[in-house]
Parts: sequence; C-alpha cells; structure tokens
Amino acid sequence: MIYKKLIPSSLLGRSIIIIFVPIIILVILTAFVFYQTSWNIISKRLTQSVVADINVIVKLFDQDLKLNAIQIAKDDFKMDIDIIPKKNLDPFSFRTESGILSKRLNQALEELDKPFFYDVSNIDKGAKIAILLDNNFLIINVNKDRLYSESAFVFLLWMIFASLILLFFSYFFMSKQIRPLKRLSIIAETFGRGLDAPELKSTGASEIKQTAIAFNQMRTRIRRFLKQRTDMLAGVSHDLRTPLTRMKLQVSLLKDEKAKKEFELDIKEMTAMLDSYVSFVRSEAPEPIEHISINEILNDNIKKIDNENLKIEFKQLNVVETSGRPIQLKRAFQNILDNSKRYSDKILIEISKDDKGCLINIDDNGPGIPGKNYEDVFKPFFTLDPSRNKLKGESGLGLSITRDIIRSHGGDIKLEKSKLGGLRSKILLPV
Repeated sequence: MIYKKLIPSSLLGRSIIIIFVPIIILVILTAFVFYQTSWNIISKRLTQSVVADINVIVKLFDQDLKLNAIQIAKDDFKMDIDIIPKKNLDPFSFRTESGILSKRLNQALEELDKPFFYDVSNIDKGAKIAILLDNNFLIINVNKDRLYSESAFVFLLWMIFASLILLFFSYFFMSKQIRPLKRLSIIAETFGRGLDAPELKSTGASEIKQTAIAFNQMRTRIRRFLKQRTDMLAGVSHDLRTPLTRMKLQVSLLKDEKAKKEFELDIKEMTAMLDSYVSFVRSEAPEPIEHISINEILNDNIKKIDNENLKIEFKQLNVVETSGRPIQLKRAFQNILDNSKRYSDKILIEISKDDKGCLINIDDNGPGIPGKNYEDVFKPFFTLDPSRNKLKGESGLGLSITRDIIRSHGGDIKLEKSKLGGLRSKILLPV
C-alpha cells in the first residue's frame, strides 16, 4: 500500500519515473564509485606530494637553511612558513575533520616520523600543519590548490546538471506524447454522455494513432446503429397506423355490438402501443445541449402532476446546475413520477450533490416490485401486469426510455427498496 501511494497516479508521472529513476541510480552509483576510487586516489597523491615538499623544508631547517627553506616554500611549494615556540602553541586549536582528505593527510604526515598537528576544517583558506622541530613548531599554511581538486566536484555537478536537463526534456516530450490520450479521454467522456463529440485527430505515437482511429470507427458505427434503430422504429410506427385506421372503419360497420366492443378495445391497445413507440423514437431525436438546473426541471415535473390524493415532498439539499437536454431529462423524471403516482399516494424526492455527481432519490410508499425484477423492468415491453393491458398506461417502455435518457447523459438509474416501504429510483447524473 505504501508503494502504491508513492507512485504517481498519472501516466505522465509514471513515465517520468520510469525514465528518470535509472538516471538517478546511475548518478548515485557513479558518484559513489568516484568517491571511493578516483577521489581517494587523487587525495592520496596530493597529500603525498605536499608531505614530500614538507619533508624537503624540514631537512633544510635541520641544515640551518631557514631562509632558503622559507623562500623555496613560498615560491615553489605555495606554502607560508612560520616558527612558533612550543609553549605558545595550543594543540586544541587544531581541528581534525573526518573525510578522505583528512585521512590521507594523516597517513602521509606519519611518514615524517615527527610529532604533528593539522587543521583542514577550512579548506578554502588552505590546510594548517604544525610539525615539532626541537623546541619549536614549524607552522606551514598549504594552499588549497595543493590538496584539493575542484575538477572532481565540477564533474559531479555536471552530472547532476545534465540529469536535470534530461528530466526537463523527458517531461517536455512525454507530455506531448500523452496529450492525445488526455484528448481521447475527454472526447470519450463527452461521447459517453450523449453529447456531440468531435472526431479525434490521429496524432502522437503509432500506438496512440491506432487507438484514435479505432475510437473514431467505433464512434461512427455507434452513430450509424442509433440512426438505423431510430429510423426503423419511426417507419414501423408510421406504417402501422394506416392499417389501424382501416380497421377502425371496418369495425364501425360491424352490427355485432359484443364483437365490435372487443375489436375496439384491441385497436385502442394497439394504438397505445404505437404511441409508446413514437414516444420512444422521439426520445432518440437530437436535442441541443443547454445549461440546465436539475432542481427547476424537477419542480416543473411536480407542478404538472394533478392528483389531490397524492402527497409530494421535495427535499433540495443542493442546487445542481449542469449541461444536458432539458426536454429528455424532464421526460425521464416524468416517467418515474407517473409510475409512482399510479401505485402510491406519497412520493419523496431528494436531490443532493457530492464528488460523484448529482444524486436524485425518488421514493414512494406503493407496493414496490420484487427484487428479482429490478433489472427486468428496464427491458423494453416488460411489464409486471399479467394481463399486459396497455390501456392502463403500462406499455413496458417507460423505464427503458428513462434509462436510455439517463445513460445518454453519462449517468445511471437503479431501483431498490424505499424507506417509505415502496420503491426507490436512484438516479446518478454527472455534473
């Protein structure tokens, strides 16, 4: 779980990690190897060279050639020399630092076989070395260039700087490669909500181009299928009205009143079914996207319900404004309210908003439906009425149309047990 939290969730972040982590590891390993080998060897050779020069100066002092030693140290060895009586020197003023330079300098000075102190705490001002000669201390200030090689650290800095440059270019090029994927997700979300999504341009890597082409082909096939379905239903509904009209004329000429009444009931039932088909086709017709208020749409639906024996309570926990097709959404809500009104006398509507979107709960106190039929009622032409009498208003298309409309807006609808004892219609719409 900790591992998953540390990894970025975005593809761009993960791509940068895949590219840059090996570079970081390479830089760290290179710096470690350099510090343990190259810098160690360089420090050893520099300190040995300095101590060799100090040994020459010590020998000149032993031969009473102090002036020559001081001059040679200053001109040739980049060292400043001073002589201090033993009693005037405080050994605790010399601070020995840890590190490879201090370690190598200590090892080299031990070869002089003389008591010594050294201070490399401020390497920018050089190293201060004290060597005991009889009753005096020979104080030698060694220039930092004799002990410290800046080129080694310049090399490390250049590696770090080059890594940062590579990181920048990696981010720049990866963001360009991932941009088509972001565009694909936006267009897919738009198309999934039933909005007019534009065609996706094929740009980027070959795999991304193939994905864009496949999405465009899928979008075209879905649009073609929806259009064919709508045209077919519209044509069938239109063509069936003509024979129904002829049947009405023929029935009106019948003298047998009983048979005439039965035929009229059948014709009315078929007419009601055709009206449902036309209503279903109408929901598939294109409607412009508008800025809408879900609260206002629900209020309009409630105002249109004319039933004195029906009690409706509307709890508005949030005001939800979004985009969509107002006529279709109004029809979807109306279908649910009509079902509740038909079987109950109390309806509770709640609307709220959270991170997932807009949640609408429509509860009633009717008899409800069995849990095993929660999905069946969304199937076209399915009805719980055994008689399948379409004159009652149960064509079996109401909830199918409602789910199509809700899903075309990128949402979903589910049924569950109501807290009022009946049925709850739970609608989730994106905002």
